[in-house]
Amino acid sequence: MDFIWQQIRLAFIVPLLKLSVVLCLVMSLMLFLERVYMGVVIAFVKLFGYKPEKRYKWEPIRDDLELGNTAYPMVLVQIPMYNEKEVYKLSIGAACGLSWPSDRIIIQVLDDSTDPVIKNMVKEECQRWASKGINIKYEIREKRNGYKAGALKEGLKHSYVKACDYVAIFDADFQPEPNYLWRAIPFLVHNPQVALVQARWTFVNADECLMTRMQEMSLDYHFQVEQEVGSSTYAFFGFNGTAGVWRISAINEAGGWKERTTVEDMDLAVRASLKGWKFVYLGDLHVNNELPSTFKAFRYQQHRWSCGPANLFRKMAMEIIRNKRVSAWKKFYVIYSFFLVRKIIGHVVTFIFYCIVLPASVLVPEVEVPKWGAVYIPCIITLLNAVGTPRSLHLLFFWILFENVMSMHRTKATLIGLLEAGRVNEWVVTEKLGDALKTKSGGKTPKKSRIRIGERFNFLELGMAAYLFFCGWYDLAYGKNRFFLYLFVQSVAFFVVGVGYVGTFVPSS
Repeated sequence: MDFIWQQIRLAFIVPLLKLSVVLCLVMSLMLFLERVYMGVVIAFVKLFGYKPEKRYKWEPIRDDLELGNTAYPMVLVQIPMYNEKEVYKLSIGAACGLSWPSDRIIIQVLDDSTDPVIKNMVKEECQRWASKGINIKYEIREKRNGYKAGALKEGLKHSYVKACDYVAIFDADFQPEPNYLWRAIPFLVHNPQVALVQARWTFVNADECLMTRMQEMSLDYHFQVEQEVGSSTYAFFGFNGTAGVWRISAINEAGGWKERTTVEDMDLAVRASLKGWKFVYLGDLHVNNELPSTFKAFRYQQHRWSCGPANLFRKMAMEIIRNKRVSAWKKFYVIYSFFLVRKIIGHVVTFIFYCIVLPASVLVPEVEVPKWGAVYIPCIITLLNAVGTPRSLHLLFFWILFENVMSMHRTKATLIGLLEAGRVNEWVVTEKLGDALKTKSGGKTPKKSRIRIGERFNFLELGMAAYLFFCGWYDLAYGKNRFFLYLFVQSVAFFVVGVGYVGTFVPSS
């Protein structure tokens, strides 16, 4: 048996592991070069003050005595929601508080709620604002086809929308400042080639727990670097699905909202970009919103955000390549940088290399992982990622461990999207707590609840914890690379998540 095992090991396991190391090193280099490129671009943008106001015409919309309020474009504000009991008042109130001529704005609440109690609460809130003179429309559908994309599409079909030039979209937990439209709309009015103006997200509950701080670090990098670089170089970036204003004619020209993936926002952005439209990102225009603070909600969100882009890439890769309206460089940027490196390789290499291949290499002494690939490159990538949230620099170590844990779910979702397998079109609305956590716990820090074992424990994470712990123990006993220092700590991170000790819990009573 020992002879047979040695033959199998030498003939299959060693060559396969060596090939895996090479492929992972190549992907790591691709990710490293992408991060360095974005770092150089963002440094240039910040150093030379390359702001949107310098690249595009912007001047405030002024009163016209002859035209009166008709000098202002008609704006539709869409608020899609689904059983948003805790936050519906926040978004409706913020939208109704937007500063804009009252006869030139329509607030449209698209309520797909299935709970009749919540549906009635939302309707009454809309009626309350309507009684104050706000032009607000409460719209419902018979069937929730297409989820959010279907709701937005149906919302644009109403007769009163024909008079509107632009549409601002805010999810149910988003709270724009009153001057939001005054900042964003002029870019669309004075630049007919611009289709979208996207604002930056900021988070009202970033300090709620360690998990929300980790999310803030990742999303701050996305907004302060990735979105800024895309806007500054190719006038393209992925629409974030909310806190943005679209030119309605651009939506129509691009083919409207489509529900073929769970990232209808990115789908529309790519199609509009292929039609030659440009996008503007305003990093200094902030819109408050809420981060998911329960691990279950965050995991579902990350599944959608990872699976959707991979599936969209599968559907649109050839369409992008065959497109003749945009430059070859822009097509290369969209396919290689935007999709391949950031949406696919970024997830896959993190999990496969650092949680599977690197630990396995300690069990096979014939396979060596160079230190530049195992240590130096990930350290530089991590430091580049940290520029988005300087206040959390001291949490960088925990962020690395948490991101490695989440890379397992993101890799799984990415493969589902690429293969168009089982849960490819799964859409679970991210749970928002609003003030529920504060009110249900009496303002005190909530205690962990006693819940079922199947709900409390995450067995995939526990399995990974056991695997990494075993590899760490083996390396400590027989290895020479001292990878056990990393393996033991990472196994603890998987274990902590595996036993459900992450995020917050809202008491049921």
